[in-house]
Amino acid sequence: MEIKKAVIAAAGQNQHTLPLQRLVDRDGITKTALCIVVEEILRAGLETICVVISPGDRAAYTAAAGDHAGRLEFEEQLQPRGYGHAVYCARQFARDEAFLLLVGDHLYVSRESRNCAQQLIEVARSESCAVSAVQATHESKLPYYGTVGGRRVPQRQRLYLVENVIEKPTPTQAEQELIVPGLRAGHYLCFFGMHVLTPAVMDLLGEMLEGAGGEARIQLSPALARMAGRERYLAYEVLGRRYDIGLKYGLLAAQLALALDGQERQEVLANLVELLALRGE
Repeated sequence: MEIKKAVIAAAGQNQHTLPLQRLVDRDGITKTALCIVVEEILRAGLETICVVISPGDRAAYTAAAGDHAGRLEFEEQLQPRGYGHAVYCARQFARDEAFLLLVGDHLYVSRESRNCAQQLIEVARSESCAVSAVQATHESKLPYYGTVGGRRVPQRQRLYLVENVIEKPTPTQAEQELIVPGLRAGHYLCFFGMHVLTPAVMDLLGEMLEGAGGEARIQLSPALARMAGRERYLAYEVLGRRYDIGLKYGLLAAQLALALDGQERQEVLANLVELLALRGE
C-alpha cells in the first residue's frame, strides 16, 4: 500500500490555537508545535501535507509553519461539525489514496531510532490495510480518547485486529466491550492521535454526514468502528509516547519529554534536581 500524503487535523474549537504554541525541541531550537508535527511527518518520508484549519487561521498557521510553510496545503472546516467532519474536509486532497492522519495538538517521543509516524507507516505498508497507533492507557484517561477493542494478531508483537471502537467510553463500557487480552488490569488501547487510513474512511464519513443532516457533529471513531466491520483494520502499539498538549499540564509534560529526549538532557535533569531540592527545603 502506497502512503504518500499526510493530513493534520487542527480545526477543533478548543484546540485550534494549540499547534501555535512554542516549545524547545530535542535540538534546543524553539519552534511551534505545528513545526514539530510537520517534522514528524517529513522524517517519516512524506512530503505532501494538508492541514485542516478553522476559518481565519491560515495566516497564523502559515507563520507558525516557518520554513515548512511552502510544503503545506490548507483546507478550512467552515462549520464546527466535529473531528470526523474535519477529516472529511480533506477528501479532495486525499483523492482516493491512503493517508497518514495526525492531530495538531499531540506531540510524540519515540523510544527507538524510527520516529512514531515511521513505525506506523511501515506496519501499514507491510499489512496493506488501515492501522491506528494506540497506547495502553489507564482507565482514568478514557474520557479523553477513542478506544479500541480486539485481539492480538498471532505471532506479531504489539499488533491487534480491531473489532470495536468507542469514542471516550466510560470505564463500565470499556470493561464490557473493549477488553484486550494481555493488557494490565484497568488499561485499554486508546488512540495515539495518529492513523494510517484507507479511502474507505472518507466514504464512511460521507455516509454519516448524509445521515446526520443539518449541523450535527460527527466523530471519527464511529466511522472507524464501521470500517472494522467492512475491511481488515489493525491497531499497533508504537514504541513511543504521545503528549496531548491540550490537557492540564500537557504542554509542560510535552516540553519535559522533548527536553529529556534531546541533546541537553543532563542540563535539564540537573535543573529538575535543583528545583526539587529547593521544594524540599
